[in-house]
Amino acid sequence: MLGDSLASLVLSPPPQPLTIAAQLLTCMDGFDAEIMKHKPVLVIAATNRVEVLDSALCRPGRFDRLVRVDLPAESARLAILQVHADKVNLAAGVDLKPIAVASQGLSGADLANVVNEAALLAVRGRSHEVTQSCLHRALVKVLTAKSRGTGMSS
Repeated sequence: MLGDSLASLVLSPPPQPLTIAAQLLTCMDGFDAEIMKHKPVLVIAATNRVEVLDSALCRPGRFDRLVRVDLPAESARLAILQVHADKVNLAAGVDLKPIAVASQGLSGADLANVVNEAALLAVRGRSHEVTQSCLHRALVKVLTAKSRGTGMSS
């Protein structure tokens, strides 16, 4: 039993942020410095989780600039919700505005999670449409998970 536990620790893949960081570092180390003097390479990367970035990525000569993008304002949250809601079957009369108003502090990824979670709630309720109630319950679930610092789980 103990051997199985240890084997799963050794054989399990590394967490995704470490895999991504390793891949970026490998690619960046492959750039020829002499060629880059004449033809610079611009690498742009984005993350919602700055806290998990490997410090090796941010040292001089790697990613020299860190640009923070504020969380979306209400109008942007509404637009983001509309983009994601277009991918699900919304019930007639669903209004995304109250969700946009109540979702202050959420990122675009969080808002996508709200819509996805609402769709899951609809399916679990054996409905073919996402209702206002589904969206509200999904928002509460995402906000609760965020306040606890946990990821979304079913």
